[in-house]
Amino acid sequence: METWRLLDLGFLEPLRAQTFYEAVASSVDRGDSPNTIILCQPKSPYVCIGFHQELEREIDADYCRANDLPIIRRSQGGGATYLDQNQVFYQVIARGESTVIPARIEELFEKLLAVPVYVYRQLGLQAEFKPLNDVVVNGRKISGSGAGRFGDDTIILVGNIILDLDYDSMTRVLRVPDEKFRDKMAKSMREWVTSLRRELGSTPEARLIKELLRQGYQRLLGIDVRPDAPTPEEESMWEMEVKKRHLSPEWLHQEDVVEGRRGRTVKVAEGVKIVQADYKATKLIRITAELAGEKMVNVTFSGDFFIIPENSLHHLESMLEGASLDRAEIQRIVEDFYISDVQTPAVRAGDFVEALMKLKEAA
Repeated sequence: METWRLLDLGFLEPLRAQTFYEAVASSVDRGDSPNTIILCQPKSPYVCIGFHQELEREIDADYCRANDLPIIRRSQGGGATYLDQNQVFYQVIARGESTVIPARIEELFEKLLAVPVYVYRQLGLQAEFKPLNDVVVNGRKISGSGAGRFGDDTIILVGNIILDLDYDSMTRVLRVPDEKFRDKMAKSMREWVTSLRRELGSTPEARLIKELLRQGYQRLLGIDVRPDAPTPEEESMWEMEVKKRHLSPEWLHQEDVVEGRRGRTVKVAEGVKIVQADYKATKLIRITAELAGEKMVNVTFSGDFFIIPENSLHHLESMLEGASLDRAEIQRIVEDFYISDVQTPAVRAGDFVEALMKLKEAA
């Protein structure tokens, strides 16, 4: 039986609640710390965007600034969301060599999300896992999650147990075309996203939720979970590296964050177009490209999809530079990209091909 560490960090300021696990992941990846489960809650509200999203297109940044809502870009994919003290976060950090961690992200979600399913069922709700990465009760989403890879061989899965939801704030922070669209979005969220308060009529204490999570990890994963505290090295890593990175404008706005990835601002010359196209697979793929005729001078991907490793996307962008908008050529390049150890759960190689061909339609 594997012995894992449990860090109950209580209430944390938003940046620490959202990112401290990265310092732990660095330590776990080096072999200095054991596999770890972190439980915590944010002290105050904030907005979180996915690694591949464009902040300016997803979030009403002016509203967030006016209302003192920090905007934090996480290190995993997925969509933008509003978070506050009414969520209990669970953050699982484990080396890939662990016998309880599946190699495929789809299997990782199914196995580890059995734990929040267990928690909700212990509270009397008929929760179920819904692929790719949702937990639902009566057809409504009641837990969000994301996953990624850190360093050489460390897997991260993060998510939340939703105690209560502020639907108005969830919709207000998002950038939308108009207020009519916002009203429709708010109505849709109320129909398809729920919480413990809504389902039970009251909110269980966070300490009960945490105890049920501990039980779930121990029973369902077959591991020995032991309470512990962060190491001085993890505290220093967060303060000196993780915190500084996440507070930098370069990280928040994704300006050359990934080595080799081009910025989004280009100069348009005669015969050159900037084209943007959206393709909705299971997840949104958005492409911005500089085209000279039908040749791609450069390409940038964004959206709410997951790709493991997260920073591998710039490699596909580089492979596409100079390619023509020819389906056969694009398909060959995308298939070559997938030969490497890349995972895009719920998104297929063919989805990237179709998204790229949308550029031709839009040009």
